[in-house]
Amino acid sequence: MEGQQPSILSKPHSAAQFQSGLGFLPSVPLPDDIPPEPVGISDMANLFGVTHRTLHFYEEKNLLSASRIGLMRVYFHRDIGRMAVINTCRETGMPVAAIQDLMGELAEAASQMDAESLLNAALEDRKRELVSAQSLIMRQMQQINGLLTRADDNKDQPDVRIPDPAIDFNDMEHHCLSLMAEGYSQPRISRNMQLTPEAVQTLEQNIMRKLKATNRFQAVAKAVLLGLVAS
Repeated sequence: MEGQQPSILSKPHSAAQFQSGLGFLPSVPLPDDIPPEPVGISDMANLFGVTHRTLHFYEEKNLLSASRIGLMRVYFHRDIGRMAVINTCRETGMPVAAIQDLMGELAEAASQMDAESLLNAALEDRKRELVSAQSLIMRQMQQINGLLTRADDNKDQPDVRIPDPAIDFNDMEHHCLSLMAEGYSQPRISRNMQLTPEAVQTLEQNIMRKLKATNRFQAVAKAVLLGLVAS
């Protein structure tokens, strides 16, 4: 029909095509062969290679929202767009709490450029976390290799050195560290603990000092390895 708009299903390229109505979505790849609306939960799970349980989990975290037609749970193209962003972030290992922050910021995005900038900033944060973790792992591997070599050279000489980090956190520091380990940003920790941003910054600095870490990501990695928080 003359003047008819082409279907968005013809050649979908990115989540930016499936704006959610709650702000703009950044350009991330979409699955092939997007089905017409409404999309059943099985089709949604198959599109992204996830389980029904995963979709329910994202709904519990307010990242995704299913609709109902009778007793059937269904999704629409805007939900596919959101899921594409969520899935992209999860594939980088981004914590759910960080994705929640990102999706909240995207809901307030004033333009497509803002949405792209927000995703890029979140990915840069994740990249810094991975670089920090990689550096820590390399140092620990070197330490282990050194210890194993020394053990081979001194099998008859007991090692009398007993590491004692003597790390003692107060309740507020431990709570703050637990939230850091869950991927909470400083503003979100501030809201959760009902503290000023300055107070949270001081807590994090104390934690990093006690763990002899150079940044918050390294502090979390050390705390997990020492069993101070759950991974």
